[in-house]
Amino acid sequence: MRTTPDLSAAVWRKSSYSNTNGGNCVEVADGLDSAVPVRDSKDPQGPALLFPTAAWASFIAGIKTGDFPTSP
Repeated sequence: MRTTPDLSAAVWRKSSYSNTNGGNCVEVADGLDSAVPVRDSKDPQGPALLFPTAAWASFIAGIKTGDFPTSP
């Protein structure tokens, strides 16, 4: 059975790609063993998406190697 991690003490950091005008704000919390939570910083009490640690690491590696095209 899966359990949802307690995120009440999570330390969130905003993506360096989030803009300063209040839009496109994504936050990530590090330090959990089993998952990487991601949330919308404009709704900090709202839901967080939980990604398995290995899946998040693959996603970040893909970003760094240019596997995802950027918008024009």
